[in-house]
Amino acid sequence: MAPRFGPSPSPLNAFLIGQGIETLSLRVERQSQNALAVARWLEQRPEVERVDYIGLDSHPHHDLGERYLTRGFGSVFTVTLRGGLEAARHVVQSVEVITHMTHLGDVRSLVLHPQSTSHAARTVAERERAGVFPGTIRLSIGIEDIDDLLADLDQALVGVPVLERETVVL
Repeated sequence: MAPRFGPSPSPLNAFLIGQGIETLSLRVERQSQNALAVARWLEQRPEVERVDYIGLDSHPHHDLGERYLTRGFGSVFTVTLRGGLEAARHVVQSVEVITHMTHLGDVRSLVLHPQSTSHAARTVAERERAGVFPGTIRLSIGIEDIDDLLADLDQALVGVPVLERETVVL
């Protein structure tokens, strides 16, 4: 008998993994399409200072994205709101379809505030070098209906102050 290396899934887990793998490409394709549509929509909003998504023509590395990411640009990107921390907090607390969660790549759309979570232990200078400002939120776009996602973001942006980002002197 050959030795076993690593964990072996139970029969049910193996079946579920097999079922999920069969539709993975369809889910990722839909996530990428939705993410591009959301990023394009957000880029036009007055509350938004910038959208960092390689699928946008405005991204400095868009040409590389088109060259290497031929089947879609992925589902995760950041948005920096002009209203700073107050604006980010408002959007994160106001979304209804999009869920406030910490993981990425789910079939559901998720939102997170990196400054107070993943980058909380970094200095202000380190966060800014990484493109994380008080008004930055990270979106992981899922497979929901695109009109539902845009309507959710539209209602969440209501009341967001349209201010210039606070400049931190280092």
